[in-house]
Amino acid sequence: MPDDRHGRPTKLDAVVRDRGIDVPTDGRRGDNNAAADIGPRVSRVPEPHVHDTFSVDGIETKRRESLLEAVLRDFEGVSAASATQRNGTVGVYHDPSLSRSELRETLSGCGLVVAPGDDAFLARRASQFASARVAVAVLFGLMVATPYIGVLYPTRVEWLFYDPVTVAYLQSILDSRVATHFFVNLAALSGIAFLVACGPMIRRALADAIEGQFTNEAAFVGGVVAVFGYSTVSAFTGFGGAVHYDVVAYAVAGVTLWNHFGVGETTPDTAGVEKTTAGGSDAHTDVTEDERVAMTDGGR
Repeated sequence: MPDDRHGRPTKLDAVVRDRGIDVPTDGRRGDNNAAADIGPRVSRVPEPHVHDTFSVDGIETKRRESLLEAVLRDFEGVSAASATQRNGTVGVYHDPSLSRSELRETLSGCGLVVAPGDDAFLARRASQFASARVAVAVLFGLMVATPYIGVLYPTRVEWLFYDPVTVAYLQSILDSRVATHFFVNLAALSGIAFLVACGPMIRRALADAIEGQFTNEAAFVGGVVAVFGYSTVSAFTGFGGAVHYDVVAYAVAGVTLWNHFGVGETTPDTAGVEKTTAGGSDAHTDVTEDERVAMTDGGR
């Protein structure tokens, strides 16, 4: 059965046919669990074997996942393999004598495009973190904007609202003790959005400041911190100024969206991403009495 979504045989199908590999009937079945139809598929991994991860384009269907895993497991020196359509990654447990370049050639020989460089997986993970920062900036920004639109803006631009009774009621809320809880919520939301969504920018700005350099990022971070500090003093002291947590949220959301969809961040943030060892392998250090067990169902 052809694997291509347009009905054409693919190079991966040809490799499977030439190597005489049985076409898997279920994506979860493997050499060590051939009869199982439920639960995750596992494979026994010898203690000396190491793990390599590749960023690959061309795994477009679940069937292609299964075919690719079967091809890799058929390769001498490979004890387990996992292909994931969802994020385009391929993980291989193999003997240290089998080099990363040989595995890369095997993947390329199946008609797949392997991302250049051993840090391709880190770059993909960094992209995923960037997407998460966009979600935090947008969602938290909306959570800050909603109470401003419903409560604060009507009291600041009274001429837009025809009902003076409503405006007076909202102003009485802001003058009461309830306002403290109101502003605590806004401060927490805008502050968390700033720290999470602009984390890489904050770290770069601090590093530049330590080196005595003034950059656009440093100016942005300094401006946001100044507005946040001014708003906090206004909200929780007798200073009496305007509270502008909305400006903080809008600035964070705008810059985060611009970095993600506009020019992109200058330096990918890989904080919290597992680093690879020399040669591109992130060899597992878990020691067990017998063999290790690898989950090889494509990350599902």
